[in-house]
Amino acid sequence: MQHHERLDGSGYPKGLMGDEVILEAKIISVADVVEAISSHRPYRPARGVDKAISEIIEKKAVLYDSQVVDACVKLFCEKNFQL
Repeated sequence: MQHHERLDGSGYPKGLMGDEVILEAKIISVADVVEAISSHRPYRPARGVDKAISEIIEKKAVLYDSQVVDACVKLFCEKNFQL
């Protein structure tokens, strides 16, 4: 239920902030954003992994947990993970 919460409290459903959001939700949140931006949607074409990685880096420590972002970036950029 918390994977749409953001570190700055701007998420939903409860507007939780920082450590109020459990680690598992922080991980799913970043994964969800990367998958959503990278994948085709009926209302827009896929934007690609590079755009998704740029998004999470840009909002690291604001919306997304820094350690989770760093781990995700490492998977894609150093370990060559692909969706």
